[in-house]
Amino acid sequence: MHITQLNRECLLHLFSFLDKNSRKNLAKTCPRLLEVFQDPLLWSLLNFHSPVELKKDNFLLGPALKYLSICWYSERVKVCNIEDWMKNSFQKDFCNRHEHTVSDFLLDVCNRCPNLLSLTLSGCGHVTDECILLLLRSCPKLRTLKLENCVRITDRTLQAVTLHGASLQTLHVDFCRNITQAGLQTLREKCPSVLLRAERSANMIPDSQPDRKLTLEKASRKLVQL
Repeated sequence: MHITQLNRECLLHLFSFLDKNSRKNLAKTCPRLLEVFQDPLLWSLLNFHSPVELKKDNFLLGPALKYLSICWYSERVKVCNIEDWMKNSFQKDFCNRHEHTVSDFLLDVCNRCPNLLSLTLSGCGHVTDECILLLLRSCPKLRTLKLENCVRITDRTLQAVTLHGASLQTLHVDFCRNITQAGLQTLREKCPSVLLRAERSANMIPDSQPDRKLTLEKASRKLVQL
């Protein structure tokens, strides 16, 4: 029996064992397999390991998507974690190449994936509170939100959860250095049913604004002079 003689359910099951590139390559072999590749039921789960993967055309976004993970563990993540005003020209150029990649992708998710149940972001240093707020509004069924090493996430995301995370059951904000203890306490009080984890977040050194930093440096100089 030729593979194309299998019924739709069997083909979908076979495709489910393949990675995104393999699915795309197989779909190019004949119209029958292309139809299977384009079936929304095949794309209920998506995992990405770098921002570059988000720009490829080897996957589909749609209402069937329920589980999404974007986890970037490369050493280059450290560059994105540096405060913008402290980056040199090389570091700024590197970040400019992908600064909006994850945010733009999540905007597509907001517009096309209203049934999303779980989102995991790790090492996504350019994702902002505004992006997470829009996602919570657009995906009311979201039950699990895991954020790790996302340095631009602040207490405003925690506030957004209290306002728009009615279905949220699990929230992780690990190693998000601009999350504060006060913000975590407020969330615990307003959403006691949410399983909250914030490993190291409130104990890390948060970013400080350039003007405040300069003020502290001037004050230190004055103390030394005295």
